Amino acid sequence: MASTTLKPQSDTVTTRPQSGFSWWASDAWEMALRNTRHILRSPDLVMLSLLQPVMFILLFAYVFGGAIDVKGGDYPQFLLPGIFVQMVLVGSAAGTTIGVATDMRHGLMDRFRSMPMSRSAVLVGRTLSEVLRNVVAVSVTLVVGLLIGFRFLDGFLSALGGMLLLLFFGYALSWFGAFIGLSLRNAEAAQAAGTIWIFPFSLISSAFVPTETMPGWLRVYADHSPMTAAVNALRALFSGGPVGSYVLQTLAWSIGLIAVFAPLAVRKYASRSH
Repeated sequence: MASTTLKPQSDTVTTRPQSGFSWWASDAWEMALRNTRHILRSPDLVMLSLLQPVMFILLFAYVFGGAIDVKGGDYPQFLLPGIFVQMVLVGSAAGTTIGVATDMRHGLMDRFRSMPMSRSAVLVGRTLSEVLRNVVAVSVTLVVGLLIGFRFLDGFLSALGGMLLLLFFGYALSWFGAFIGLSLRNAEAAQAAGTIWIFPFSLISSAFVPTETMPGWLRVYADHSPMTAAVNALRALFSGGPVGSYVLQTLAWSIGLIAVFAPLAVRKYASRSH
């Protein structure tokens, strides 16, 4: 009987290379899609996250706005940049903190680590998905702002530049949120840690009232807060007037947050996954 030799099939199987930028980018993109699908499958959470900025707009514009004196007297024009920044602060920092902590508790991070994917890409995908959520939230908030009288007064390019700066600032904050979420043991603690600092951080700034009305010792912090820098940059870009150093300060804060907390978050993820 003639014997037959089976030719191995391994030479016909193509495998994805496990190194290089294309591999890393593919992993990050897949993780971003995964997190985006997860957000879309939770419409109740999406609605709650959209209702919060709307509530703040209506509350400050129609309840507190009459008692707050601002230059020009147009409080909605003064208010909306602060609402935009607070919105990305809550969505990026708090949302990422809770999301990462929840994935850790459910064992998803360990499952991702067992797969042939870059560890940094897992977190990059998470933070990129927050950018998409911020785009949706900004759009909804902008519609409400236009209804109460907010307008872009310095042209299309300035408005576009302000929105891109806002999204970049939110992306940087999401790395801070990822680090906090990886540093906590459960989602309940992450929910508390992700929100407890946000309100003093956002309120002690120029977001809702001029810093000139604050006590001197508190104004020193408020004037140099990254929240104030971002809000003042958006006001200048949206309403016209001297931009000054606010845009550069916001970019510097954003780049600094990414440079510090992205490596820390990746390192924390690697250590928590063991």
